[in-house]
Amino acid sequence: MHQAVVITSAQVADIHLIRNIALSTWPVAYADILSTAQLRYMLDLMYTEKALHDQMTLHGHYFLLAHMAGEALGFASYSALTDLPGTTRLHKLYVLPGKQGHGIGAAMLDAVVRKAMSAGNSHLELNVNRFNKALDFYKRQGFRVIRDEQIDIGQGFIMDDHVLQLELPRAPRNENAAEG
Repeated sequence: MHQAVVITSAQVADIHLIRNIALSTWPVAYADILSTAQLRYMLDLMYTEKALHDQMTLHGHYFLLAHMAGEALGFASYSALTDLPGTTRLHKLYVLPGKQGHGIGAAMLDAVVRKAMSAGNSHLELNVNRFNKALDFYKRQGFRVIRDEQIDIGQGFIMDDHVLQLELPRAPRNENAAEG
C-alpha cells in the first residue's frame, strides 16, 4: 500500500529537521555540479541554524515539511516577492535522495502552488542551477525558462541558474458575486 505524503507548516523548532535534510541532500544533488568548496560555502551560507532562523523570522520565508509514515523526508520554502507583485518565489524544494520519485516533491510543489493561489498570486518563480537534474522535474510540472542569471554569492563563487516561472491557474470567477 502506498503511503500518503503529509505536508505540514514548519516552525522554528523544526530547523534541525530542515538542516539535516539539506545536509543529506545537497552533497548528492550537487556532487557533479559544484566544487566541494562551493558546496560547503553555500550550505554554511543558507543552512546554518541561524541562517534558517533568519529566513523564517526576518525574511518572510515560509517552510513546509513533507512527511511519510511520520518521517520528515523533504522541505520547501517560499515567500511573496515584494519587487514583483503577484509572484510567489519558491526558494527551496529538496527531498532526501533515497525518497525521490515517490511524489513527495510534487506534493510539496502542489502545496506551494495552492498557497500562492490563495494569496491571489498569478505566478510562481524559482531559480535552478542550469545543470541540476531537477530542471526536468520542474519542466514536467509546467515551468518554463524565462531568463538566465549568474549570481555572485561571494568568495569567488557564482550561481549559474535558469529562472523558471509557472503561470498559476486563475480561480474561477463567481458570476453571482456582487461587484463593487
